[in-house]
This record gives sequence, structure tokens and C-alpha cells, in this order.
Amino acid sequence: MAIFSRVMFLLVDWAARRGLAPELPSTGLAAKQQAKQKGIRGETYAYWYLRRHGYVFVARNYTVSGLKGEIDLIGYDGPVLAFVEVKTRATDATKPVAAGKPEDAITHDKRRVISRMARRFLLERRIPEAAFRFDVLAIEAAPGRRPTVRLHKDAFSGG
Repeated sequence: MAIFSRVMFLLVDWAARRGLAPELPSTGLAAKQQAKQKGIRGETYAYWYLRRHGYVFVARNYTVSGLKGEIDLIGYDGPVLAFVEVKTRATDATKPVAAGKPEDAITHDKRRVISRMARRFLLERRIPEAAFRFDVLAIEAAPGRRPTVRLHKDAFSGG
């Protein structure tokens, strides 16, 4: 399985050689569609990046009826269950970074939502005593360039 993950990541990485974000900015509905597409591409890139690094996933885009939010990826990194939040940000090398790093978008409220959903996931699967942590995978995608990836294991606590 490790060879398959490596090959798949190489294919995804090759496809991303020109970036995950479009070269030309749009406005209105087209901009929303491009942002959604960038997010999907970022999550797919993150999935194969983490698979290549040994994660075994059990859920993707986990939601709970009646609760706000979503957990992007849930999988085991060895014996530990990791709840992974993926943040993809398009960057422009010609302009100064005004919005900060992608991982800065994980606010206190976002952490609380992810923690609540993780507890629900553990209860639904009847594994409330499982060892778990919250990881953040930050992807900076400049148009025309390969994405830059930063993995923050145990990025925040579930409080």
C-alpha cells in the first residue's frame, strides 16, 4: 500500500506543478467556484501527501447532522487517531502577504467546532477512549508553482 500511496502522490504532485490555484483572478460567482475548486484540490493534495507519510484514513469531509462544521480528514498516524484540518491559501509572489499563513485561519471558534465534532465521531464509532490529536496541514499555492506544505501535528488541544 505504501508504494501505491507514493505513486498516487507523485501523480497528484505532478498535476500540481503549476499550482493549485488559477493564474487569473475572477470576481463574483466565478471567484467562488475557483475558491471551492482550490479547496477540493488542496484537500486531495493533502490526502495523498498524508497517505504517503503513513496516515491511514477512515473518514473524509466528516459532518454531523445538526452540527455546524466539518472535519476534512480523519485517519490513523500509527496508533493515534488524527483529526486533520486542511487550509489552502492562494498566494501571489508579486504582492506582500496580507492575509497571513493558512494555519492562522484556525481560530478559537474553529478549534471548538472541530473538537465538538471529533467527540461526536469518537462516540459514534464507540471509541471514546482512543488516543487522538488535532493536526493542521497548511498549503500555500502560488499560481504557476508547486504548493508549499507544512504539517503541524498536535496543533491544538481539544478543549
